[in-house]
Amino acid sequence: MRKLAAGNWKMNGTRAGLDMVTALLAAQPNPGCDMLLCPPATLISAMTAAARGSRLMVGAQDCHAKPSGAHTGDLAAPMLADAGATHVILGHSERRADHGETDDQVCAKAEAALAAGLVAIVCLGETEDQRDVGQTLDVIAAQLDGSVPAGATAANLVIACEPVWAIGTGRTPTLAQIAEVHGFLRARLATLVGVAAAETRLLYGGSVKPGNAAEIFALPHVDGALVGGASLKAEDFAPIVAALSAA
Repeated sequence: MRKLAAGNWKMNGTRAGLDMVTALLAAQPNPGCDMLLCPPATLISAMTAAARGSRLMVGAQDCHAKPSGAHTGDLAAPMLADAGATHVILGHSERRADHGETDDQVCAKAEAALAAGLVAIVCLGETEDQRDVGQTLDVIAAQLDGSVPAGATAANLVIACEPVWAIGTGRTPTLAQIAEVHGFLRARLATLVGVAAAETRLLYGGSVKPGNAAEIFALPHVDGALVGGASLKAEDFAPIVAALSAA
């Protein structure tokens, strides 16, 4: 399968920051992996225009479960697709923690994304307390089972596993811990989507940076990365893309 380097800009970025796209494309004009940036919704259209004709795809960071309606401040999956998005991040730990999103809600949003023709990037991950008491695999299994919608395939689903305690902290799980979780996910996913599990991309997320990217990407069942802060600058994201291309 073709691997994926995905960047999540979170609540960062204005039009002035789109120079990053030009710099990234100059550094990686023809990468050996897929590239995706998910900026704030205000920048989807502008970033799509900046990336036109290149290998860079543009995604969103969330969507509503309904295709339209009286939901002030929310954005529907068809609206994101209309703005130029091809992917949407769903169930990120910050959404689950800050907005109380449940697996059922994430699944409903993923169903909406698939119906709109978007690729759903479904996020999973355990907290530090859950890791410390040995609940990591149980937590991830429950999130996976509850968040993956019917109709998911290798073409419209990406799974991103991000240990909550590693996001933005500079801390990274050991290589053995990452390998254990990703191997478990591959096997568990097979019970949900069958043979498509072998070709469904499993991304690692959580303090991925140029200095540790190569060793993480060398692990089995790691098919790319969901990158936070390091995706905001071309000089940080381009080396990660290069490491994934070489993996």
